[in-house]
Amino acid sequence: MNVEITGPKILWESSWSVPLLGKFQLTESLLNAWIILAAIALLCWWLGRGLTVDKISKKQAVAELLVTTCKNFVIGNMGQRYAHFVPFIGALFSYSALCSLSSLIGLYPATSDLSTELSWALLVFVMITRTKIKTGGLKGYLVGFTTPIPVFTPFNIISELATPISMAFRHFGNIMSGGVISTLVYAALAVASNAMLGMLPGALGEVLSLIPLFQLGIPAVLSIYFDLFSSFMQAFIFCMLTMLYIANAAEADG
Repeated sequence: MNVEITGPKILWESSWSVPLLGKFQLTESLLNAWIILAAIALLCWWLGRGLTVDKISKKQAVAELLVTTCKNFVIGNMGQRYAHFVPFIGALFSYSALCSLSSLIGLYPATSDLSTELSWALLVFVMITRTKIKTGGLKGYLVGFTTPIPVFTPFNIISELATPISMAFRHFGNIMSGGVISTLVYAALAVASNAMLGMLPGALGEVLSLIPLFQLGIPAVLSIYFDLFSSFMQAFIFCMLTMLYIANAAEADG
């Protein structure tokens, strides 16, 4: 049985290129990411329609529960003065989780493309840097690279740049490895099923060896972990790190 594990397919590529950037490409992961964004926007629009103060509907109750849970999550980890981050963290969590869960409906998950996590990590890095400059000033931010002594400046710069890189690779590695492991196990079960059932005598063995019976059950258990649990867990970890980095940036320079 041949197993092929590749990255997202290139659906379209421009005939022209931009210096240093090369040709523009529309990949499978990018298209699916926009599909998830559209789905989230439509869901938010639908949940936000017809809100009332009294006699709320089940739809409104669900919407209020989601908002309250996200608000408590952010304020509980960052403090009341960072309540304005609630929409951002809520959007980041839902986007990350749904991108990973999209594999359940046959889409190539955008979180299995490193460029997706790098774009998120770059955005978070900009927000961290902005927080440091806002609380300590540009001079304080630059002086911070020379602490505790100037000789540590190169290491402090590397540490600063390592923050978004480590966040991106951690998220990408966990999601991508889950997909690879599931694919390998799925293929191995098919081979084992063919080999073991093929040992049965006569036509029975010939027929059963063509049916990958061993693929029943075990892949479903793996899917519960890698597709469900891991999707929410990695989204949670990424959001938690985002909140801690931003909050610590203000405390360190404040």
